[in-house]
Amino acid sequence: MNYTPEQISQIVLKVLKEIEEPDVLELSRREKVKLTKDPNTSQETLAVLATDEDWGVRCGVAQHPNTSQETLAVLATDDNFYVRICVPRHPNISQETLAILAADEDSCVRYGVARNQNTSQESLAILATDEDPDVRRCVAENPNYKKQTLELNTKQYDALKKLIESSKDESLKDIM
Repeated sequence: MNYTPEQISQIVLKVLKEIEEPDVLELSRREKVKLTKDPNTSQETLAVLATDEDWGVRCGVAQHPNTSQETLAVLATDDNFYVRICVPRHPNISQETLAILAADEDSCVRYGVARNQNTSQESLAILATDEDPDVRRCVAENPNYKKQTLELNTKQYDALKKLIESSKDESLKDIM
């Protein structure tokens, strides 16, 4: 089932109240930013901070190592492109979220997806045809894409080799 960021925020806030965790959205900006840098901040607190009105706080959540894949998926749909730029940099981001970001309207976000080594070959294949040359360059540098390209070239080479071997034109055999 899909939830809107507002619905997720309401659910998380309700759960936090049940476990009697303080309402982090009432903290000052400075305190919220401090939480996004604290390695002991819980996933639940980060999920609440992901709904903060300050995009800088949301960027901090996107970069925090404890941020859950679910929270990253919410941040991937953020209205602020600075927040979306931070999301594909997270080491634990899911391939599904990366696939969503691969279609982002902002080339800087797609650039981040193209650089992420967890990006699927399918998403990289789509980004390989991106209008932005920097995105295409990052795809070419991504180890997952190189692997795919080498496999594809090997298959093409084998097919070409069979075609040449079956040819009656002897000059083609000198190519191999």
